[in-house]
Amino acid sequence: MTQEDSGTRWGVVGTGAIAHSFLEGLRAAPSARVTAVGSRTRSRAEEFGRAWDVPNRYGSYEELAADPEVDVVYVATPHPWHHPNTLLMLNAGKHVLVEKPMAMNALQVSEMMAAARANDRFLMEAMWTRYLPAPRLARELVADGAIGELCSVSAEFGINVPYNPDHRLFNADLGGGALLDLGVYPLALASQYLGELTVVGATRQLSPDRMVDTQTTVLVRGENGVSATLGCASRTALPNRAVLAGTAGWIELPAFWTASELVLHRQGREPERFHRPFRANGYEYEIEEVTRCLAAGERQSPDMPWAESARLAVVMDQIRDAGGLVYSPANVKAVPLG
Repeated sequence: MTQEDSGTRWGVVGTGAIAHSFLEGLRAAPSARVTAVGSRTRSRAEEFGRAWDVPNRYGSYEELAADPEVDVVYVATPHPWHHPNTLLMLNAGKHVLVEKPMAMNALQVSEMMAAARANDRFLMEAMWTRYLPAPRLARELVADGAIGELCSVSAEFGINVPYNPDHRLFNADLGGGALLDLGVYPLALASQYLGELTVVGATRQLSPDRMVDTQTTVLVRGENGVSATLGCASRTALPNRAVLAGTAGWIELPAFWTASELVLHRQGREPERFHRPFRANGYEYEIEEVTRCLAAGERQSPDMPWAESARLAVVMDQIRDAGGLVYSPANVKAVPLG
């Protein structure tokens, strides 16, 4: 990797909304700069490049993979393309930060990890929530015993999007469904506090064409014996908060997936509110973690290691299997639910 005074050189794979958000965060990371963007069409790459002053603009992902002025790439394409795009970049010698969920299923995740290992490259699922100041503070408080012994976790992430079968949330061929797009957040939160998760039960509601889930509720148990109740929805607005409950109090994270504050409730005391605002939009923290790992020669982030991504993929496979939603490894397309 080349890391000069001007910073780690990033390439962006894909030009959708999340790629724009990522670059907003990157501008606030002093040790990073964007040097290239790749899209399926040259016109989109040019438009994106003009918006963010990206010097190298490519009309294919293969051209971006071959660019010697790129150290690490951010894969911002839809879910079904995470796997092939990541393999392309790893095999070309690039380090990779890939948007969540890491892939469509556990098999794909295992192949991505194998490629990173074979090429001695850094790989990380972009679970940006892990690196935000407020969630970090929550972990410190729990570890310090501020709420006593952790007893349960609850988290939900739901938005109300009008149904459109062509929208990425409802189109199975685009990796649609509430679980993959939104449910990964509460599952990742639970995994962080509970360790390996066992699915105890799950319920789901389906899209009108019965191709994807629009709401899923899951009960899981962790390896430490603590349980979590988790929910996600694409057609229902939910409170979107997380609660970490213990024997001596609880911590509430409003809008936990993008939290900039938390409230600590301790028995016999007034609630304590902690504000941890972002420097930009929050993406800057995961970008800085990638830079730190690369400078240290690390191939995984200790806060989001490969094993964690693999466990999350297995759990999501189990939840979908229980509901009859099957993604074909050959073409990553779904079949109707029963």
